[in-house]
Amino acid sequence: MPEATITFPILGENFSINPSSTYTIFGRELNWYGAIIAFGFLLAALYVTRRSKVFGLTADNIMDMLIISVPIAVISARLYYVVFNFSQYSDNPLDIIKIWEGGLAVYGGVIGGVLGVFIYSRIKKIPMAPVLDIGAFGLLIGQAIGRWGNLINREAFGVMTDVPWKMGLETAAGTYYFHPAFLYESLWNLIGFVLLHFYSKRRRYDGQMFLLYVAWYGLGRFWIEGLRVDSLYLFGTGIRVSQLLAGLSLLAALTILIRNRVKKSHNPEDMYVFSAARNKELSGEEQEHAEDRE
Repeated sequence: MPEATITFPILGENFSINPSSTYTIFGRELNWYGAIIAFGFLLAALYVTRRSKVFGLTADNIMDMLIISVPIAVISARLYYVVFNFSQYSDNPLDIIKIWEGGLAVYGGVIGGVLGVFIYSRIKKIPMAPVLDIGAFGLLIGQAIGRWGNLINREAFGVMTDVPWKMGLETAAGTYYFHPAFLYESLWNLIGFVLLHFYSKRRRYDGQMFLLYVAWYGLGRFWIEGLRVDSLYLFGTGIRVSQLLAGLSLLAALTILIRNRVKKSHNPEDMYVFSAARNKELSGEEQEHAEDRE
């Protein structure tokens, strides 16, 4: 329903919007979805850069990591979508590269982002866990904002419903009301970001924030994906791919978190932020000694 008028009865009977999914700059038509994702990425980059020192990283570390991770994440998000929706591209394989026409999957992007962090960590010889920790916040910010692009495109909505906060799509054939699944996920990610932001001040080991992100997002996505009418399915089965992945990642993250809580004793001073500070201090002392010898 790309041209449907959007209504939210809870905001009033006369409330309605009919935004275009595109805009024009210098005669070139662009998608609002891409602009919204870019805005989310910008805010995420600003936040993680500002808080990088808390995890023992520098702004340069963040920028270098993004240069490697973002292209891999975009490619992975596209491949994830194409693999589980291949019938759409089987007759025209060249359409696979047309990402500007839509077709990116969040979980594919997350998987690609983690792969990018792994590559970056190996190249720079920096532990992967603290980079994933700070990256979790960027993912939550980007996902919370990026989901609003689904509203513009009239997509990622749930099954028909009559709940008070329902979303209406008005067409010539009538008005139909659905669960605003995009809104559920945006709010879920926003709440997760706020909770993890404050809890990060009490973290006890590297990787804890990323595990909490995986568990939190997996829990929300498992529920929300079950409401959606546009899910990707596992090769013709009735299994929703993202719901399955959300459930498995939730169980895996909870298992590791509980194991770390019950069976391991973590000393916060073993975290990378402290070892990085000690190494910086030692490097400073060595530099002072070198200058004294000169």
